[in-house]
Amino acid sequence: MPVRQRGAAKASARGKGASVARVSEISATSPNSFEDAIRAGIERANETLRHVSSVWVKEQQVNLDDGKILNYQVNMLVTFVLE
Repeated sequence: MPVRQRGAAKASARGKGASVARVSEISATSPNSFEDAIRAGIERANETLRHVSSVWVKEQQVNLDDGKILNYQVNMLVTFVLE
């Protein structure tokens, strides 16, 4: 399960002092489960962003069509360290 950490700055793991991070909100869906939606969101974030360090699941919802589950949706805050 991803680490749930929020914030705009954190100490560098490489010992170079403080670093600065940015937080972006993304939304991901899956027809199967919340876990699959989270996984898809993380995979997509890693394709676009460098140095992704954490993801915080902000909201979850189930989208319906005629009372049947259409998909699972998660809104996530993705933290990535700036170069």
